[in-house]
Amino acid sequence: MAMIAKSYRGLGVLLELNWDRVLYFCTIAFALCLGAYLGSL
Repeated sequence: MAMIAKSYRGLGVLLELNWDRVLYFCTIAFALCLGAYLGSL
């Protein structure tokens, strides 16, 4: 149980560090998809 809690905390720290990067990539992917959709209309 302690090991699960420790790994979960490590995952939380990893998400804290990479959250801005994940948001950045999601925004770019969304913009590309939106551009492709608008271009296909």
